[in-house]
Amino acid sequence: MYQKYQTEALVLRSYERGEADRVFALYTEAFGLVWARASAVRRESSRMRYALQNYAQANVALVRGVSGWRVVGAMALSETSMPEAAAAVFARIANLADRLIAGEEKNEYLYRALVEARRTLLEAPRETQATIELLCVARILYALGYLSADALGNGHASSSAEDVRDPASHRRAPALRRGPNPTSLFTHAAYGLPELSEVEAGRQKLLSSVNKAISETHL
Repeated sequence: MYQKYQTEALVLRSYERGEADRVFALYTEAFGLVWARASAVRRESSRMRYALQNYAQANVALVRGVSGWRVVGAMALSETSMPEAAAAVFARIANLADRLIAGEEKNEYLYRALVEARRTLLEAPRETQATIELLCVARILYALGYLSADALGNGHASSSAEDVRDPASHRRAPALRRGPNPTSLFTHAAYGLPELSEVEAGRQKLLSSVNKAISETHL
């Protein structure tokens, strides 16, 4: 008997496999990024089909077999459908996360940053979506070691070349040097008015830091 694991997860993307299966890129709270196959999930009769739509948040049951992870159960934790504009924003966020995250490594901060961005996009006015996206991207880069905590301060905008995490490595990023005025945006995962106002006030500085950090990932 294989052990069953229960964890929250975000569906970053998926693709079809075989006659009715689908393989999912799940960013999980307990294990980080896992690829898991769900049998017969494309059939109308599948009870997991609704919960495992792209960009959905779900509680999933996973087992690890000889051929990898399998999804054996899923229950939606929030509204699975998103307004078109919000879905487009989160699709870009999910694509970046999928490309940067290197394998299975638990990162609770990164998981919360993604979940809260998704939740906020469901409710936020359309004019705030670009700011939410910028903040979420900055938090992804910070969580993975590409961006320092003073991205809005007066110190270094990003980690030095030798500090940048190798995307092919499963190692944790080394401690990043901080300038004199680190922002508090990376100490929590909220996307409220104070956080968005801080991002807007320093948009050009943060955008420059984010673009430089992304260039250092060599995506």
